[in-house]
Amino acid sequence: MKYNLAITRSPSATMANCELTHLDRVQIDMGLLSRQHARYVEILEELELEVLELPAEPTLPDAVFVEDAAVVLDELAVITRPGAESRRAETASIARALSTHRRVLHIEAPGTLDGGDVLVLGRQLYVGRSTRSNQEGIEQLARILSPFNYSVAGVEVRGCLHLKSAACAIGDDALLIQEDWLDPKQFQGARLLHTQPGEDGAANVVRLDRDVIFPLAFPRTAERLEGYGLRVHQLDYSELAKAEGGVTCCSLLLRGSTIG
Repeated sequence: MKYNLAITRSPSATMANCELTHLDRVQIDMGLLSRQHARYVEILEELELEVLELPAEPTLPDAVFVEDAAVVLDELAVITRPGAESRRAETASIARALSTHRRVLHIEAPGTLDGGDVLVLGRQLYVGRSTRSNQEGIEQLARILSPFNYSVAGVEVRGCLHLKSAACAIGDDALLIQEDWLDPKQFQGARLLHTQPGEDGAANVVRLDRDVIFPLAFPRTAERLEGYGLRVHQLDYSELAKAEGGVTCCSLLLRGSTIG
């Protein structure tokens, strides 16, 4: 079944105060950012998803990056406990939005987990050990998902914020990866497509069946994706990237509803 619902959030006017780990702070053009985010939502709608756009959170600069607040599977949603303390208030509104579609469970202290560190490949979940997700968070996620026959494995990442900065699914058993930021041997059995050398950040891609949303900044990797048989919908993502965001960060994707 294809995804039929995307949850997004309008950007906060305070995004200049966003959390940064690997990037230097530079000025964000808020007018351009708003237009880029609006185009992101338009592409989702053009691909026949219903979009539930939550209102901006004026006091939460990173709240546009809704992916980090939850891990959404067909059977349930797991509300995360973000590794950056300033982001933990983002989860309450996401939990409310998801509760009409999924049973909702939670990661608890001292665990930390960002949704951007969670890569789903069939019944296997890979979770990045990063500055935002710790071993306790990974183990809690494994315990929560064990009754639903999911397997969870921690993987090492380096030089990037989240696992999905370095690897994303482009098929049921296939990944787009940037090898500089992780060891591909951690994904035994998966088919791997490598990003174009020199296009740092090109591994982050939103997969919607055979369609993918992909940043305009990485044309050579886009060609590789097209050569793989995917329909590439390119998006200027420059301002959101300044806040250390990728295209997956701005949506939570659902297939159907398991509530009601």
